[in-house]
Amino acid sequence: MKIQTVKYDSLFTRLDFRSKLVTILSITILAFVWESPIAGGVLMLSVILACILAGVRLNYLGTILKVMIPFYLFLIVSMGFFNVEQVKLLAHKSELTTIFSFPQPWWLIGGAKMSWEGTLYGLNIVFKTLTMILVIPLAIFTTDVNQMTVGMVRAKIPYKVVFIFSSTLRFVPLLLEEVQSIIESQRLRGLNFEKMGVFQKAQVYAKVAVPLILNSLSKSQKLEIVLQSKAFSGSSNRTYLHESSLTIPDYVLMIGSVVLFIVAIALYFGFGIGKFGWLIYP
Repeated sequence: MKIQTVKYDSLFTRLDFRSKLVTILSITILAFVWESPIAGGVLMLSVILACILAGVRLNYLGTILKVMIPFYLFLIVSMGFFNVEQVKLLAHKSELTTIFSFPQPWWLIGGAKMSWEGTLYGLNIVFKTLTMILVIPLAIFTTDVNQMTVGMVRAKIPYKVVFIFSSTLRFVPLLLEEVQSIIESQRLRGLNFEKMGVFQKAQVYAKVAVPLILNSLSKSQKLEIVLQSKAFSGSSNRTYLHESSLTIPDYVLMIGSVVLFIVAIALYFGFGIGKFGWLIYP
């Protein structure tokens, strides 16, 4: 079993990992800086479109949304009701626009108001987090682990850090395979996993965690012994089977990402494009 990759070859799969790192860094900083829900939404939709064009599986994107929806609903509602002072500062308003309020006689929550500005602020946080979550598979799923390792070494990232990162990526499929093996062995003992409810499945996965952790610790110890027996020093002065080289599309992507980032930051501080009230308040 391998870590999830894209379905077909595309421009993204042919790019070097270093150029993808530059793009990820630019997008992540922009998502973090922009306060406008409009700018954040456009950036998020652009990342989703790039994921689809790169061949990232739609069921993966759907799973991310399903898992995050309860958290996002809670976030929007809590920001709408309780984030008042910060939103007033961002919107430059002394009073917020109420879109919903509980009747005054209600115990404890009576009179609580949900503001339009707070809701927009919550939406912006949703767009920020989704952008940061989805931009990572855009680089990792479109790059072979070996190419990724060599690319990070060529980018002067310390080899020990690169080794930990690549080992983690290689361990994920092994762990998933281990979980599948444990569940299959439970099926052979009469466990009907398909007919279980959500809570019953959660109990099964909780029981799977114990042998999974023990097996993972055993594998980690074996890996440590192997590294020590081979005198692992963490030095990047070594030969590599795979090569990583920058091509013209890589340079175009890196220069384009940096230029767009600088322009976006200049527009943000110079003309307010990307600030909270952009295109919402005159």
